[in-house]
Amino acid sequence: MVAKLLSPLGHGVAMLARWRYQRAIAGRTAIVWPAAPVIVVGNISVGGTGKTPLTIWLVERARALGYHPGVVLRGYGGRDNGPTAVAADSRPGQVGDEAVLIARRTRAPVWVGKDRPAAAEGLLGDGRVNMIFSDDGLQHYRLGRDVELAVVDARRGYGNQRCLPAGPLREPVERLATVDLVLANGGGLDGATGRFDIKPARLLPLDGDDDRPVPRPGQTVDALAGIGDPARFFGQLEALGFVVRRHPLPDHHDFSAADFQSMGDDPVIMTEKDAVKCQDLAPANAWYLPVAAEPDAATTAHCDALLHEAVRRFEQRSRPGRAP
Repeated sequence: MVAKLLSPLGHGVAMLARWRYQRAIAGRTAIVWPAAPVIVVGNISVGGTGKTPLTIWLVERARALGYHPGVVLRGYGGRDNGPTAVAADSRPGQVGDEAVLIARRTRAPVWVGKDRPAAAEGLLGDGRVNMIFSDDGLQHYRLGRDVELAVVDARRGYGNQRCLPAGPLREPVERLATVDLVLANGGGLDGATGRFDIKPARLLPLDGDDDRPVPRPGQTVDALAGIGDPARFFGQLEALGFVVRRHPLPDHHDFSAADFQSMGDDPVIMTEKDAVKCQDLAPANAWYLPVAAEPDAATTAHCDALLHEAVRRFEQRSRPGRAP
């Protein structure tokens, strides 16, 4: 009923999204083309779809193929509008939790900024990067891109296929027909041409004390998740055999000591994205669960081909006398 009442607003958002896209492809948007191939990893829906784990995998894949990748992103949850370089020890409150996570996991150059073209320029400034990944930014048309990848959560799909606020979509589903590859996270999905799964690694202690006994399946744990889809994280822990007391929090939650005051003696387990913000807040029995994106063989081959294709398109648009 609520979605039906809000459908006129959803139609308006869909029309605006179509207008912005058409302006961009018609050359009526002031697009900035960085001096390197750009691959955008985005989505058309709100909530977590697995973009960041996939971006980390793509960075590592690009490096294995001989490229020198870097990452730009908005820096949601941080106070700094950028453009700002991000290091593994940067403060998440300044540059955002996802940026710090990517910097720590990949050790690649990372820049954040509300102005993504300016962040890309900063990224290229030290000469180490020859391939740019944009984590999110499918709708940020000022940043020119050579390849677009869209990620969809297979469990939630496209919801009611309506745009905000009547549904979960930022753009109509038809937008997916224009991207280079649609990847479904966690299974097959109509319209997806690739897939990957999010696989958990071993639990790690938040304080780095490897001598403490690791929580075992069958134990009751307090699980916190300030991510786009907390239910997916809780389900992962339950699939590993834990009895989970669920504590869902808003995406990019600003943690404080109060978030842990109700916890007892049971282990506390959180996502790696949340852990980067909680090292000075969480109790001694706190752990985090790293995860990794694992595309299937066909998707891996498709992604490899698209990384090479991004370079080819970049070289083509960079030829003298050629317009992007």
